[in-house]
Amino acid sequence: MTVLERAASAEVVDDIVLPFAVESLSTRGRLVRLGPAIDQLLKRHDYPEPVARLVAEAVTLAALLGSTLKMNGRFQLQTKSDGPVTMLLVDFDAPSHLRALARFDRSRLDGASSGDDLLGHGHMAFTIDPGGEMTRYQGVIALEGQGLEAAAHHYFERSEQIPTLVKLAVGEIVTGGGSQWRAGGLVAQYLPQASGRRLKADFHPGDAPEGLEPHRIDEDDAWTEAKARAATTEAHELIDPTLSGERLLFRLFNERGVRVYEPTPLAAVCRCSAEGVDAMLRSFPPHEVKEMVGDDGLIGVTCEFCSTKRTFNPADYGA
Repeated sequence: MTVLERAASAEVVDDIVLPFAVESLSTRGRLVRLGPAIDQLLKRHDYPEPVARLVAEAVTLAALLGSTLKMNGRFQLQTKSDGPVTMLLVDFDAPSHLRALARFDRSRLDGASSGDDLLGHGHMAFTIDPGGEMTRYQGVIALEGQGLEAAAHHYFERSEQIPTLVKLAVGEIVTGGGSQWRAGGLVAQYLPQASGRRLKADFHPGDAPEGLEPHRIDEDDAWTEAKARAATTEAHELIDPTLSGERLLFRLFNERGVRVYEPTPLAAVCRCSAEGVDAMLRSFPPHEVKEMVGDDGLIGVTCEFCSTKRTFNPADYGA
């Protein structure tokens, strides 16, 4: 096997997932950098700034997790909770397409203080549809005011039992052309070939005698180091438009050697279509279609994801 070595590229490439491996620490991961794609996705909606930040975090997390799917798979992240932001929904259509929406209570949002948790209590679900005849999988984790990043940690700890570190960052930059949204994320996972090296302690036994120390398993030194290095990632580094993804990974892991793989491009693309809406309208009886007609005599349908509005002639549907 031929291994090519080169200096880390300083070229900044946005809207990508960059897979990497630190083989000496048995760690693999992915780096997401979002520029024009997240800016386009957010500016399709008139979200208040705190909601836009949450949507961007959710999109970044979906890209980090969904990018492990093969060509035709789909990954969905959805939250339902009792906070001012009652729902987040992100669809990732492998290998590249992202769309998202949020539902929120504007009056409750206006009453929230800066830094307040906007999701509240509820749950976050990850749905994986590999495509074809393969079985769909869904994982659910409780939201208890901890935010998306901490919830993702909790999910991997409890459901997958894979030592994992997740970092998310969102921000706006101001240029001569106005403000632009940026987002970035990093996931690092400890995946040694010998599964015994990533044993974790059992969950705390609720019926254990009082005072009994729970069973503890020391964390593997390789993961301790990898996690410590990845944890030094600063939020501004994940969204810095002048810092390349390769240079960031080199800063984190250069003493251990880091290998990068071919990046996958990301784009804000909705799967809605005029043909799909047409088929939906044809599934209704004429008297129900008639009730959809607006004051202008047409049927207007607006996609919640991309805000695209399409109009249809009710006569085409017998109304």
